[in-house]
Amino acid sequence: MTSGWHPERGIEIIAGTPAGGGQDRPARALIGILEAHKLIGQPAKLTNIPGKGGGNGWAQLRKHEGDPHVLAINSPTIITNKQLGVADFDHAALTPLANLYTEYIAFVVRADSPIRTGADFMARLNADTGGCRIALATAIGNINHMALAQVTAHAGGDIKALKINVFDSALYAVADVIGQRAEVGAITAVSTVKAIESGQVRAFAVSAPQRLPRLYASVPTWTEQGVNCVIGTWRGVIGAAGLTSQQIAYWEDTLRAATTTAEWNATLAEKYWANTYLSGADLRTFLDHERDVMGRLLQDLGLLPA
Repeated sequence: MTSGWHPERGIEIIAGTPAGGGQDRPARALIGILEAHKLIGQPAKLTNIPGKGGGNGWAQLRKHEGDPHVLAINSPTIITNKQLGVADFDHAALTPLANLYTEYIAFVVRADSPIRTGADFMARLNADTGGCRIALATAIGNINHMALAQVTAHAGGDIKALKINVFDSALYAVADVIGQRAEVGAITAVSTVKAIESGQVRAFAVSAPQRLPRLYASVPTWTEQGVNCVIGTWRGVIGAAGLTSQQIAYWEDTLRAATTTAEWNATLAEKYWANTYLSGADLRTFLDHERDVMGRLLQDLGLLPA
């Protein structure tokens, strides 16, 4: 790297979900590649600080102002937590370094559910929105909730009447569907893979712009089913406030190098993640746009504080 700065001690990457959760997975994949390719010259460790849809992790990162040795996995909740009054800061109070990928939402039910298609689900929502309990992670007002709201609105249901079971990890949301405590799950696609493979649940729609590969190849998108619902959860890397331009340049270079490896691209394919890499000015523009879009969706959900 040519930025003029290099890590002087071990690196800590914070994931705001438990082991196996949506922020934990990219953190582990990234650490593996950073170490295998000797991209940082120092050891890297993972710290899981679940809660508040990742908010507890970002609050911890905020305590390390000016320290380039502590990073965190970033996701849309960093924006919506402030909009919802859960936190008093968003990405602008920290230092966004890269967007890594986007993962789309699978809508799943138990294998024995009478809901077979998107049309079945929308009929259920239209008839009794509040009677159809939905499981999702990791917070009210997140991307999964927004996708659900778009489908509910299209169905003519009352989006403010939705009954949601919220979990710190998508894996718990899957278990909620299997255990019949929720009728439907709106869950990141990779998190439902094992339950689909075991025959416990099945997917009837995805929020991707086109069909996902392999296990989801026969699952239609919402667009195919006549619903304008193309939305996903992006994951990125964010640093503390107060990083120097040299430190930012180092991490941008390093993360770009990590995400161009064969191992990273194999991970993207394995986990149904779409490559949406961004950094620099493009990343800042993207995050500000997301703030506007998600603010409008939260307004539609009636979730914004008065």
